[in-house]
Amino acid sequence: MAYNPSKFAEMKSWYVMRDLKRSNANVKAWQILSELGFEVFTPMHWKILDRGGRKIRKFQPVISDLLFVHTDRNHLDPIVKKVDTLQYRILKNNNSSPMTVRDADMQQFIKAVNCSSSIKYYSPSEVSSLHIGKHIRIIGGCLDGFEGKLLTTRGSKIKRLIIELPGLLVAGIEVNPEFIEILDSPL
Repeated sequence: MAYNPSKFAEMKSWYVMRDLKRSNANVKAWQILSELGFEVFTPMHWKILDRGGRKIRKFQPVISDLLFVHTDRNHLDPIVKKVDTLQYRILKNNNSSPMTVRDADMQQFIKAVNCSSSIKYYSPSEVSSLHIGKHIRIIGGCLDGFEGKLLTTRGSKIKRLIIELPGLLVAGIEVNPEFIEILDSPL
């Protein structure tokens, strides 16, 4: 089979992007891209904000400048050139290659995050080997079939499954203990 560069240029990937707009901007890059028909994912959470002495609850991105776009470069490059606050995140070891996330990892992360109402987000450096518990599989519920490690927090009875976007973000998804099957063999 011969190499066809146009075939590879048209392949969709999950691109890791930066939105350099201020955190209080009215319209974010993820909103613009969604309106243009792109498949966009931004990890979101509820936050309590103080506005003039009144507390309001607002659904906002976990990391204000992080978003993921599922498309090909031919469609995304013109938008990046037009919107000056939108940038590709670049791999550290290669100055010209944009960061991407494998489709399987991204789909698993999105499914897990959308499946739970109790999510805690962590940077990869926050989740050390001291916090990681047993290897488990989820049996039943909307996370059925997911495998991973338990996040153990001292003094907490809440069980969380760790779902990771390698090198970018870790989500601790609350799971019901009755759905947990421990895969580690007892010592």
